[in-house]
Amino acid sequence: MARIIDIFLSFLKIGAFTFGGGYAMIPIIQHEVITRRGWIEEREFVDLLTIAQTAPGPISLNTAVFVGYKCRGFWGALAAIFGVILPSFLVILTVAIFFSEIRDNRWVDAAFRGMRPAVVALIVAPIVGLARGMHWMLIAIAAATAVVVWYFAISPVWFLVVGAAVGLGWAARGKGVER
Repeated sequence: MARIIDIFLSFLKIGAFTFGGGYAMIPIIQHEVITRRGWIEEREFVDLLTIAQTAPGPISLNTAVFVGYKCRGFWGALAAIFGVILPSFLVILTVAIFFSEIRDNRWVDAAFRGMRPAVVALIVAPIVGLARGMHWMLIAIAAATAVVVWYFAISPVWFLVVGAAVGLGWAARGKGVER
């Protein structure tokens, strides 16, 4: 069983060494809690990630909350939240204090432009990893949905609502989801 301090330190490390936002944290969180620590199984992680994506707020924070709660309840969730938020808070506080001095620095601007391709790769990596083992039809539906959302600028919330309704209808008919 995970200790509270281990949850805090794991998410502190994740928060401190991940650049690119919430989606970039997903493969790091996945590696830490499944492969390295063995706190949850991969299937559980996918389920938690699905819930985290549908809940309001940043996906990294939602995932941390759900993983922490799954491991140690309320205190585990609290430890995960503080761990994942603390590094960003401290960095933003420091940048806010000194931002006026570095705002127009060409080196800072170049560094941020150089990080963009790596951030895109960190976002694509969990998508590819999570797609492994999925039925080809589900991958096709996800790809088609992404294209429709992007091309027609339709809110993804509508697709979540429709998907939930279809899933509930499917389960009500007794088809269920095979694991």
